[in-house]
Amino acid sequence: MYKWLMFAIFIAASVLGVYLMLFQLPEKEEVVPEIAFEVPDTPHDADAAITQYAQTCLSCHGDQYQGNMGPALKTVGATMTKEQIYRKIMDGGNGMPPFKDSLSEEEIINLTNWLAEMN
Repeated sequence: MYKWLMFAIFIAASVLGVYLMLFQLPEKEEVVPEIAFEVPDTPHDADAAITQYAQTCLSCHGDQYQGNMGPALKTVGATMTKEQIYRKIMDGGNGMPPFKDSLSEEEIINLTNWLAEMN
């Protein structure tokens, strides 16, 4: 009896799998390549960047950039490109909140250029 029950479950699962493959799988979406963004190489305002850092970053990255909840930023310019730093600030990730809605584009670019100089 047990063998017949297992056989019936196997057949039902097989029929369901074939049905899903034939009729329910979504169409493949065309992958649109992300447009490359290059951070403008503008002179940064260090005082504004330090103020912005103190308001938004200090609690997670520390007052000496040593890291706390977030990673240390003492050498972030040596380990990440400006574009990677910019994306991380914009989109967040790995526990970091995104700042694209709370900081202006100019503030993020200024902070990015300032952080990129930390080697």
